[in-house]
Amino acid sequence: MTDTTSTEAAARDVLGAASRRAGLDAAGAELIRLGENALFRLPGGIIARITRSGQTAAAAREVAVARWLDANDVSAVKPWPDVDQPAEVDGRAITWWGELSAHRHGTALQVATALRRLHDLPPPSFDVGRLDPFVRLADRIERAATLNDADRRWMRRHLNELEAHYAELPKGLPECVVHGDAWIGNVVSTDDGDVVLLDLERCSVGPPEWDLTSTAVKAFTLAGITVEDYDVFVRAYGHDVTAWAGFETLRDIREFRMTCMAAQVAAENPTRHDEVMLRLACLRGERGSRPWRWMPVP
Repeated sequence: MTDTTSTEAAARDVLGAASRRAGLDAAGAELIRLGENALFRLPGGIIARITRSGQTAAAAREVAVARWLDANDVSAVKPWPDVDQPAEVDGRAITWWGELSAHRHGTALQVATALRRLHDLPPPSFDVGRLDPFVRLADRIERAATLNDADRRWMRRHLNELEAHYAELPKGLPECVVHGDAWIGNVVSTDDGDVVLLDLERCSVGPPEWDLTSTAVKAFTLAGITVEDYDVFVRAYGHDVTAWAGFETLRDIREFRMTCMAAQVAAENPTRHDEVMLRLACLRGERGSRPWRWMPVP
């Protein structure tokens, strides 16, 4: 079996064991995505989400945050009711969610509005944890099997530099609950007219600028939205993160996270190796100034 095929097979084994334990039917489950998490569609409108090893605490927090958002009338993906979750099989966490109606990526305006509403909430009564922009990066570097030792050494040094810069961030907006991974794809618009937050596993207390930087990177690193779209985002949210002295640090961390994620994907799907090398070359200043043409990886 190829690495991707064996990865899917392992996820299906975990799904089957967890579903039997929960009294759910996983027969014929459809693979939706195989990336940082494995997503499957089960009969009856249930979406199963399977993490990588060691993410049970994050999965439990994600379920708690989703319920907290629902109680505060903030539209977000909803945990499947009447099931104890997360479950854990072979060190991997499994959660179940209600499937959304047909939906598409949110617009810059919708992302700004959703983030403004989230950031305005008082923190929940439970411990949502503190933002860790570097979570799992060292592990991804070590597991980047398609990279040579010199590339991995450079990535370790760069990680250390970014950690030092983050520790010295200048004062910004008041801290609040942040989404943690606020890409436009994690805020979706449904055919029912709802704007829904997805992928809540990195929700935590931290600087709101971290969430705002995602859209700035989308505009100015990747040219994935227009400058006009970004201006709409700024006006709707009420703050331009690119004018803040700490922006370049958060931008560089975001770009490095994307590169480490590509390296992790390439370790399981070597056809993505060229994309990893492109991203590394960009970060090293070998491909000119932004925006850069990075292709999506799962």
